[in-house]
Amino acid sequence: MTAGGQDNRDKAQRVTMATVGRIAGVSQVTVSRALSDPSKVAPGTLRRIRAAVDATGFVPNALAGALASRRSHLVSALVPSIANLTYAAMIHAFGSSLRDAGYQMLLSETGASPEAEEHAVRLHLSRRPDAMMLTGVTHSAGARRALIGADIPVVELWDISESPVDFCVGFSHAEAGRAAAEFAVAQGYRRAAVIYADDERARRRKAAFASRFAALTGAEVADSPLHGAASLGAGRAGLSALLDGPGLGGGGVVFCSSDVAAQGALAEAQARGLSVPRDVAVIGFGDQDFAVDTVPPLTTVRVDRERLGRLAAQQLLARIEGTGTTETKYDLGFELIARASA
Repeated sequence: MTAGGQDNRDKAQRVTMATVGRIAGVSQVTVSRALSDPSKVAPGTLRRIRAAVDATGFVPNALAGALASRRSHLVSALVPSIANLTYAAMIHAFGSSLRDAGYQMLLSETGASPEAEEHAVRLHLSRRPDAMMLTGVTHSAGARRALIGADIPVVELWDISESPVDFCVGFSHAEAGRAAAEFAVAQGYRRAAVIYADDERARRRKAAFASRFAALTGAEVADSPLHGAASLGAGRAGLSALLDGPGLGGGGVVFCSSDVAAQGALAEAQARGLSVPRDVAVIGFGDQDFAVDTVPPLTTVRVDRERLGRLAAQQLLARIEGTGTTETKYDLGFELIARASA
């Protein structure tokens, strides 16, 4: 059979609303009404239509319904990495809140590239979502124009800005870096280094930590960038480079851009027979579930990721329904959790 013949057979076998109506003994209009507003259809008729839907496996055309109602009940969500534990609880809370309200989340991974994010933004907008969530507040000019032109609610999560596209929910990464530096100095450390991932928010935390630590102690802060995604191996390699070079040869404190990298740093210190925090202290970021169970337990910066996700979803839903506030910035802050590693 030719490809054209196969296409014609597929079209002939495709179940439509009219097919469901014929099986149920009602008009296509009645089927449409039953699917969009069951309360307007008699109980007996509704049962026949539902039985026909079950028998045929019919799936309503959501796009057609969206064009009629101007609602797709889809919310787009873009994150740098779905493998990054830092975002997992936040995305779970965000998606769960949407589902509870009858919406579904359309999730894509963007990496750390502004160009990749812009491409994803344009692709998602072509699906006509009712709202969009972005991770962070730094975007390409093209992505920002597309978002503003779409005229839908947009939340930028995990960061704050004085000029968001619509509104943002997050915390100050610079303040988190400064708080870690102030804690380190208060603990008596006078040498410091940073192990950080190659993303814009981690770089801001690193810069703020280094600037504040230097201002308080007069000491320059060494750094060791991670190549690729944060991992135990990358954290080990980062601390190894610092210990083998001039950066941290005499000991001190290491501020890591994630708890995963910090766990790797702890493993490297232990592999070298170093005592933590006597020979080298470690501070993480994120307060992942495992942070309290590392050896020693990890000092880290806690961000309430579930609260971030829930609040972002709630405010997006309110804006979709036209009941949201005009607030443009929700700063949920952070907490430095002192444990035995520093």
